[in-house]
Amino acid sequence: MNTFDEIEKHRKDMIELISRIVEIPAISPKGGGEGEEKRASFLKKFLEEKGFDVKEFIYKDDLGFNRPNLVVNYGNKDRTIWFVIHIDTVSPGDLSLWQSDPFKAVVKDNKIYGRGTNDDGQPIASAIYALITLRDLKMDPKYNFGIALVSDEEFGSEYGIKRLIKENIFKNNDMVIVPDAAFKDGKQIEIAEKSILWLKFIVKGKQVHASTPQEGINATKVMAKLINDLNQLYEKFNLENELFNPRISTFEPTKCEKNLDTINIIPARNEFYFDSRILPEYKVDEIIDYINEIRRNVEKETKASIDMEIINKDESGPTTRKDSEIVKLLSNAIKELRGFEPVPIGIGGGTVAKDFRKMNIDTVVWFTGEDVAHQPNEYINIDDMVNDAKVFAKLFI
Repeated sequence: MNTFDEIEKHRKDMIELISRIVEIPAISPKGGGEGEEKRASFLKKFLEEKGFDVKEFIYKDDLGFNRPNLVVNYGNKDRTIWFVIHIDTVSPGDLSLWQSDPFKAVVKDNKIYGRGTNDDGQPIASAIYALITLRDLKMDPKYNFGIALVSDEEFGSEYGIKRLIKENIFKNNDMVIVPDAAFKDGKQIEIAEKSILWLKFIVKGKQVHASTPQEGINATKVMAKLINDLNQLYEKFNLENELFNPRISTFEPTKCEKNLDTINIIPARNEFYFDSRILPEYKVDEIIDYINEIRRNVEKETKASIDMEIINKDESGPTTRKDSEIVKLLSNAIKELRGFEPVPIGIGGGTVAKDFRKMNIDTVVWFTGEDVAHQPNEYINIDDMVNDAKVFAKLFI
């Protein structure tokens, strides 16, 4: 019996599963939601009714919410290919921008619309039905088929994969696929990520009347100088890596907080944020040390005080080798089923792949779709979901 024909027979089942998932919001308590408990409960029951042994790992967060993680590992081999997929979603944002209820799946024109369909509902359905098909056909997979459905990805994974890794579930010789970055037609495989550094700067000057600026220290001018001087980071850390677009590390000021309610005051305080995406060739601490040097020089020159707070420091880990087994397996499966050789790339965003790369576990990020995560009217293409299930199954046969 043809494995891929059997997966096609599950098309309606996959649509039903992802529709049910969408209807159970799983927004982090930090994002104003109730967490993933209801969605995890549904998925646990679903998998158990399909005959799988499901292990549940629940971690209570600092707000008192239970943050569940589910693990299924099918097979009796000494190596596992894991699909690590997050079950939490972001909030829908401005509801007026949605053409339908974000938490009611709408099936239309071979697409499914709803919050979390793309991020990360499609991979849940694809992986689960690839596993169901192989089990129902009584196939003996070359590797164990592992699925880890994890919480808290959207807010740092503290109660998700970072805790789950400590349970010693994942072995050094395992391989991991993180389907959490969509690539059109599946033509790219992510093997590297940039490190992420978010900083908050608080510039403290001296407030005076705007008619006598010489009496004060203008925090806005100091902020402008600091932002300008931080451009030195581009000159100092100027390596290029062809895996990425852009090929360089980036260092950009972003959000600014409101400082005053009136015009005729020299401001004593300005707060702004800084987003750095750093090539894996550099250590994040190198960047921090150089930023501190720039900050101290600006303080000395302007007589202002500048505080710096690290909001997010996330080291990327090593790049997965292009010739690693998981890259070859996935590339061969895509080539056989779709007729083209996917291209290895790096991305500037962050996924839980970095947590496995830091453990020297070969890890790739891949699934097929449009880049519509976190957007209004988020959707997936049903054909992508079904065809990804075929690629996932192919890895084991």
